[in-house]
Amino acid sequence: MTPQMTPQMTPQVPRPRAVTLGFTLIEMLVVLAIVALLLSVATPRYFGSLEKGREVALQENLRVLRVTLDKFHADKGRYPETLDELVDERYLREVPLDPITESATTWVLVPPKEPDQQGVADVKSGASGTARDGRRFDAL
Repeated sequence: MTPQMTPQMTPQVPRPRAVTLGFTLIEMLVVLAIVALLLSVATPRYFGSLEKGREVALQENLRVLRVTLDKFHADKGRYPETLDELVDERYLREVPLDPITESATTWVLVPPKEPDQQGVADVKSGASGTARDGRRFDAL
């Protein structure tokens, strides 16, 4: 049964609501706040791992150079005059980079302790500053 409608009574038909696509400003601000929070947690760890990686690479490059200098001295009975001589004699493919200074020309060449010897007996980093463990780069 449908009720009779008089002309004074008009049926109430629900109007369609406007369809809204997208996000509100509040939703966007909440998402940005969450992203900022995550970045503030992740960024220090990322840069810390980069710094630690450079320090580990520096220690490894110093170890390789020192072992190579020892092998050169054992084979030739003298120390090389420059690091490039290690490359020329095929002890190294190339002089490794100092990962802190990002250059192969900043190595500090240390002469031998014996007064009758000449050349490069040891190598140190030319980087200024300290490592994460508190040691200076030139003391590694």
